[in-house]
Amino acid sequence: MDTQDPRLGALGWARRLPVAGGVRAGRDWARRHLDELGWTTSAPETADAVILAVSELVANAHVHARSSADLVLTWDGQCLYAAVHDSDPRLPGPPRAAGDDATSGRGLALVDALADDWQARPEREGKTVTACFHPPGRPGHEDG
Repeated sequence: MDTQDPRLGALGWARRLPVAGGVRAGRDWARRHLDELGWTTSAPETADAVILAVSELVANAHVHARSSADLVLTWDGQCLYAAVHDSDPRLPGPPRAAGDDATSGRGLALVDALADDWQARPEREGKTVTACFHPPGRPGHEDG
């Protein structure tokens, strides 16, 4: 799983995802990079959690901010960070429980349940929501 060159501080990838088709493209793109890290084989449950969280964060950017989503994946040897930036400066509220009949409103609750940690921070132009995932066996990993 440690495919990172020890001379490097981190590995990272970035992609802009337009509103049209961005969620699926983000999932597919994230899966390819998780495969490069070996996570789809060595930590498939964590890889699936990352992909679902990416889907939710990109969908939130498209639906609530009505903007493209800038998706950045960064692996620093301890945590895989999945960060999504959008153009809306409003920070999300705390995760909420959606009713049984609700067709939306579960995105951040899912991210909260899947990620080992997450945060939202304002940026000069919009905001960034970042989720952190530790692979199994690493400090900080929450066994669910």
